Amino acid sequence: MGSMKPFHVCLVCLGNICRSPIAEVVVTDALAAHGLNGMVTVDSGGTGGWHTGKPMDERAAAVLAEHGYDGSRHRASHFHAGRFGSCDLVVAMDRENLRTLTRMAPPGADIRLMRSFDPAAPEGAEVPDPFYGDRQGFVDVLVMIEAAAEGLAKHLAERLATREA
Repeated sequence: MGSMKPFHVCLVCLGNICRSPIAEVVVTDALAAHGLNGMVTVDSGGTGGWHTGKPMDERAAAVLAEHGYDGSRHRASHFHAGRFGSCDLVVAMDRENLRTLTRMAPPGADIRLMRSFDPAAPEGAEVPDPFYGDRQGFVDVLVMIEAAAEGLAKHLAERLATREA
């Protein structure tokens, strides 16, 4: 990699306590499995800032732990327009957050839906917000994110190979 700065990905949902923190943990794990440690940095944020500084939702953390992931270090942060300057790719969990991000983005910003990286997902598929549902909603979100994270890791491996060429 030489002196090239790491590629930065930010995963975004509404409050940064359910979907995007799950995605941050899962994507980080998928990138490590693809040998991309140190080449890609991952964080997350919420388009709404009311949970800033709080840990992820207890149900999200429990489902992650049940599946071998550790989300204990997460603290919610607000994704605001100023964060685009440090991001190479911003990944939204749903179309509403995609619209919000697109409105605040500078020209040329790379913003995509999370499930667009899952080849088995229908076009435009979203990661639904499990906040007002039951535990199964969090499990379903994890399954969707795991499928998309694998595709995202492959996409980033290819993108980084062309960046270094």
